[in-house]
Amino acid sequence: MKKIMFLFIGFFLISGIFITADAQGVDGVYTKHITSKRKPVPFQYIREADVMWSKVITRRINLTEKRNLSLYYPTEEMEDRKSLIQLMMWGIKNKSLTPFASDEFMTQFTLNEIDERFGAGVDTTYDIDPETGETIPLITKKPADVSEVKELLIKERWIFDKQRSVMEARIIGLCPIRVYYRDDDLDREEERYKQLFWVFFPEARNIFASQPIYNPRNQSQEISYDDFFVKRMFDGYIFKESNVYDNRLIQEYATGLDVLLESERIKEEIFNYEHDLWEF
Repeated sequence: MKKIMFLFIGFFLISGIFITADAQGVDGVYTKHITSKRKPVPFQYIREADVMWSKVITRRINLTEKRNLSLYYPTEEMEDRKSLIQLMMWGIKNKSLTPFASDEFMTQFTLNEIDERFGAGVDTTYDIDPETGETIPLITKKPADVSEVKELLIKERWIFDKQRSVMEARIIGLCPIRVYYRDDDLDREEERYKQLFWVFFPEARNIFASQPIYNPRNQSQEISYDDFFVKRMFDGYIFKESNVYDNRLIQEYATGLDVLLESERIKEEIFNYEHDLWEF
């Protein structure tokens, strides 16, 4: 009888140790698991007949600005956090997230094509063998540098839903932009920009909802990447709007300060349209 009691006591003690270790988590305090199990909150259904007005715009986001830093960092791999581009690449490689060549979401990119746009791949140089005097190839592998992704395009549609009497924006797609210098530009005089790929935001929401983003205000209240975008916690300026000229960029008909002024004018136009629909 005593042996059975000792066995039960030993079993409960061992179980308690494992439960305590699991409850404390990797930092010895508690285990974070809420965000990893989250699903995106479905959007309100909108009938076409209820859409009184709509406009498609594209915003340009600087990821290195203070309000957007949570999207840029970390630039190195971490166990519990990913930057936006790291999360996108992880989704493409492991969760069948589709990378597209343009914001029309028709032509798909392959991983090799994405690596090429990153400037990654295999470089071959030639050197002289000091013993034989023969020319020999030297093959070096250049990985993708995700820290070069410093900007982001966000394509969204603004609509006024007369059924709910609300003006709201629905994000359509995201495009990371690589900011880099040519290899022969040793003085770093000319920055170059390259759009890497587009992802369809509704397809990416499941991945974004399960990945936490750094919350500088309160680390105990985790928010997901989906929360960050849906709640519009980013900051940027309008880069392009739908128009009769085949969606031309603002920079094609404005320069310098006029680009930002035109961006503000479009933003004000959307605000005024919503305001004018109300009667007091």
